[in-house]
Amino acid sequence: MLRWDMNRREFLTIAAGAGAALAMPGTGHAAASSQKAASKMIGIQVGAISFVDEGTEKVLDTLQERGCVNTLFLAVFTYGRGIAGRQIPGQPLPDHGKQEYDLNFHGGNFATPHPEFYKNTILKDTRAPDHGNLDILVEVIPAAKKRGMKVICWLEDVFRGDVPNIEKLQEKDLYGRNAETLCVNNPEYRNFLTGLVEDYTRSYEIDGIMWGSERQGALADSLGATHDVPPIDPGQVTCFCEFCETKAKQRGINVERAREGFLELEKYVRAARSGHRPVDGYYVQFWRLLLRYPELAAWEMLWTDSLRETYGVIYKTVKTAKPSVPVGWHIWHNNSFNPIYRAEQDLRELAKYSDFIKVVMYNNVGGKRMALYADNIGSTLYGDLSKQGLIDFNYAVMGFNEGSYDQIPHTGLSADYVFRETKRSLEAVAGTNTLIWPGIDIDIPTEPSNSKCTPQSVKGAVLAAFRAGAPGVILSRKYSEMRLADLSGAGDAIRELKLSG
Repeated sequence: MLRWDMNRREFLTIAAGAGAALAMPGTGHAAASSQKAASKMIGIQVGAISFVDEGTEKVLDTLQERGCVNTLFLAVFTYGRGIAGRQIPGQPLPDHGKQEYDLNFHGGNFATPHPEFYKNTILKDTRAPDHGNLDILVEVIPAAKKRGMKVICWLEDVFRGDVPNIEKLQEKDLYGRNAETLCVNNPEYRNFLTGLVEDYTRSYEIDGIMWGSERQGALADSLGATHDVPPIDPGQVTCFCEFCETKAKQRGINVERAREGFLELEKYVRAARSGHRPVDGYYVQFWRLLLRYPELAAWEMLWTDSLRETYGVIYKTVKTAKPSVPVGWHIWHNNSFNPIYRAEQDLRELAKYSDFIKVVMYNNVGGKRMALYADNIGSTLYGDLSKQGLIDFNYAVMGFNEGSYDQIPHTGLSADYVFRETKRSLEAVAGTNTLIWPGIDIDIPTEPSNSKCTPQSVKGAVLAAFRAGAPGVILSRKYSEMRLADLSGAGDAIRELKLSG
């Protein structure tokens, strides 16, 4: 079993050959629009259910013909519906696949767990029961290889509460209660993750690993600094388990002071959400708390550093097993809304242990999510501002030029947002071997009155990413919720840029 800790020199040594394993060109902006398809990564996120429902060859035909796809990001591990399963129940079904909802979706490992890789963890029984004995990697890899398509394993940090022994890996909230999420500082979870990626890397002829964790630390969560509905309760923020507390003490953080600070922050948030404005306003009062309890910020960075260490140990595990297999990460959409979270996503730092990074740039659903972020954070930290004032502030600090608070749920964010985010991300990793692959949304469900994807809007977003210099794109969230005409919009962009010949 690999060591959990890794020093800076080891990171840099491993990362030195990062881009070479991808067999794709770097991120030079000038040549981006003129290179042929063989030099561009056209990826799509797709789950096992699509191959079961439509047939493997039929799905691959559709993806190649409509979307010019050459890389499958195959959802092999998740308990969530975001990247696996059919359309979310209650949302309109797309024009392909079975025309019914999979109401009994379970999730888990859609490949075959090989026991020798899970000896050092109590989390063993994770095989997805959804499709019997089907091993989706065994099913898809040979068919994809015949077509010259790559298969990257797509893993998500989403679990369910009835997995055997899961309670021993779960985070602890401010009051010591178990949360649904798992703690990256818990050795049992850490060992499970390294076993999982080593299993995929050694047992199958895969072309990469992508892992995603859409979470943040207790400070940002307490403030409601996300687009989640509803925002997390300030008394349920994480993590305060024994492993996190031990690590905090090793870093010189006063655990009791940190807990006291979060209890005071909980009072502040509850009062703010009830409309009780502090004498000097919400923003000033927050800073009083932060100055009195700097442990709040220290605890946030403790969580962030722990996630980065998880990236590092996954990277090292894969590279030790098979150095040629690329490794990368899915960066949560909160990166486009929350400046605190963006500060934590230091792409240049992540580049030390990343062959590629998928930065979520979902422009269609992004309008509603931006407005939800304003609703959440606008009831706490920025309660002194109007919603439009908050949106204007956010555009200024994040570098966007989008519509008003009232408009964006119905219009989405523009292709210019994708262009700007792509340019910013590429500049952040300039001089490294790390590739930036923008995540482009196609038909992520939105409310009936809110913006919907069209072939033209998808085409515009893909064009924007490539014109900004992206060496590839990932069509997201999952093929099973995409309408075929909208998928064709991505292919139209690729053909227009002459990336398909």
